[in-house]
Amino acid sequence: MFDRFDRPITYLRISITDRCNLRCVYCMPEEGIPLSRHADVISFEEITEFTRCAVEMGITKVRITGGEPLVRKGAVRLVRMLSAIPGILDLSMTTNALLLHRFADELKQAGLQRVNISLDTIDPDKYRAITRGGDIQLVMQGIKAAQAVGLSPIKINCVIKESLDEPDAQAVRRYCEEQGLVARFIHEMDIEKGSYGVVHGGTGGDCAQCNRLRLTSNGDLKPCLFNDLAFNIRTMEYPEALRRAVEQKPECGSKSSTHKFYNVGG
Repeated sequence: MFDRFDRPITYLRISITDRCNLRCVYCMPEEGIPLSRHADVISFEEITEFTRCAVEMGITKVRITGGEPLVRKGAVRLVRMLSAIPGILDLSMTTNALLLHRFADELKQAGLQRVNISLDTIDPDKYRAITRGGDIQLVMQGIKAAQAVGLSPIKINCVIKESLDEPDAQAVRRYCEEQGLVARFIHEMDIEKGSYGVVHGGTGGDCAQCNRLRLTSNGDLKPCLFNDLAFNIRTMEYPEALRRAVEQKPECGSKSSTHKFYNVGG
């Protein structure tokens, strides 16, 4: 699939839940959010059949996101269902890793290839403050578990305020170098204000090269994170939703008032 700016659209990010076991200061309000009703969340069967259609139309890379995807019951089963689809060349997950030590082996056996792990600091107290209560030791256990079963390369997503020279970013970089991990630095973004930047060490944020679509946990297919456009796969035929999302994908991001990071998957 090519959009009207001749970009090949090959990447599908799937948010499987808006729930999360952290309350990161840049992502979610301290009091939490009104959670989606169970009936409004797309089923694993819907996700699998939609993904199968998307792969038939040209998608080759699939990433599972949230919220925190591992808080959704049966996430391993979904990985198994998706990994059985012929044509997916890259199947990955973005996670905060708090539960990864429990599921790493099962995820690998189910067909997950690699993980991206959110980690903005290696200081336990700062991590607890940023995440409003998170235990960094669980993250470290999750990283070790992922390394042990071969969920690699393991990429570490570190959010920065201004620059790569920030002390926490430099500490994360050194940690990644010591542990054989891949560091990626992401400028803190604001969807409503349209504030974003190119990911250092990755491809995100570069509109000219953007090859992705996003499926939210309530079935909205979004051609751009920083745009209000969405095509719900429960009200449209899957091929039509895909065609319209690709055809109307904007040249670059602007801003969005209808979605947040916690229900789009970043």
